[in-house]
Amino acid sequence: MHTTVGIIGGGPAGLLLARLLHGAGIDSVVLESRDRAYVEQRQRAGILEQATVDALRAVGAGARLDREGMPHDGIELRFGGRAHRIDFPSLTGGRSVMVYAQTEVVKDLIALQLAEGGPLLFEAEVTSIDGADTGSPVVRYRHEGREQMVTCDYVVGCDGFHGVTRNAVPDSVRTTYERTYPYSWLGVLAEAPPVYEELIYAHSERGFALASMRSPSVSRLYLQVPNGTDPGDWPDERIWDELDARFATHADPGWKLERGPVTSKAVLPMRSYVTEPMRYGRVFLAGDAAHIVPPTGAKGLNLAAADVIVLARALTRWRETGSTELLDAYSDTCLRRVWRAEHFSYFMTTTLHTDPEQSAFETRLQLSQLERVAASRHAAAELAENYTGLPLPG
Repeated sequence: MHTTVGIIGGGPAGLLLARLLHGAGIDSVVLESRDRAYVEQRQRAGILEQATVDALRAVGAGARLDREGMPHDGIELRFGGRAHRIDFPSLTGGRSVMVYAQTEVVKDLIALQLAEGGPLLFEAEVTSIDGADTGSPVVRYRHEGREQMVTCDYVVGCDGFHGVTRNAVPDSVRTTYERTYPYSWLGVLAEAPPVYEELIYAHSERGFALASMRSPSVSRLYLQVPNGTDPGDWPDERIWDELDARFATHADPGWKLERGPVTSKAVLPMRSYVTEPMRYGRVFLAGDAAHIVPPTGAKGLNLAAADVIVLARALTRWRETGSTELLDAYSDTCLRRVWRAEHFSYFMTTTLHTDPEQSAFETRLQLSQLERVAASRHAAAELAENYTGLPLPG
């Protein structure tokens, strides 16, 4: 089999790229190592920037998004017993975000691809990529008990940090930058309606907390916990009590979350990671294969979408004109946005979390920064502009 673009990974980045290429008349094959049920049930981020929403609508995946997604015009910061709202539209010239779970994005894109797109193969485990620096790289994979291969004009790795594509970039030309954080998130899903119509980010001496939602009847909640925490050590009552304590404010000391059964809980490590370049020969990296951000800034899914939007434009230009100018610029173009998002995610993480070893002096610096955001329109606008997403190049 031969295809113009071989896409490794059937998550949101790979599927969105396949849809964008389909709209441009460029054929592709998507190889996903997991089965369909697993891919459609993976719990991940749920905050979509305007550019991501626009891209999903453009490829025909906007109907259910517009019907069930929850537009958000701001977030609330809680710190020092106070609450302060950041209003996105007034600070960014009208931009906002949408709450719509990644699981639902993936379901929508899979349905479209299977109905009208190119091949999408589940349980297709890629074993190697050969000839990355040649004009016709080969992807070898195992599917339905047989070793198979597909030759490609280009290969795009959307298979995450643990995928095989990242290793197609030789160590001799690859540079990695990484930071691990001394805390994790305990993330829970609960059958309880959100108590607030927007996200609440809380800085507390007890640690960070975040109140989000998946639907009008399901809450998504997070607590900062030590690395290595066992979710089994956190029964439902302890989770709710700790959330209430971290969200407490002087203005409304009796404020509490509405409680309900916790249906899932997991501990999520926090890390920042970037690999450069995001291209080697005819192999391109996108999404978590190239970069990881802590989830505090809601950038992971949106960065992946931005990568493949940039790449789809470059591949369309190449197909229409024969020019590789945009393809050659892909890595530099994406990395400028990646590093901005890395810095914003680092800022949100280190400002809102309590390092187990931080001093009282460092805590006062955090509170000073949060006071600055609350008091200064310029500081609030900087946060809002980064949160809602910077403009895409081109």
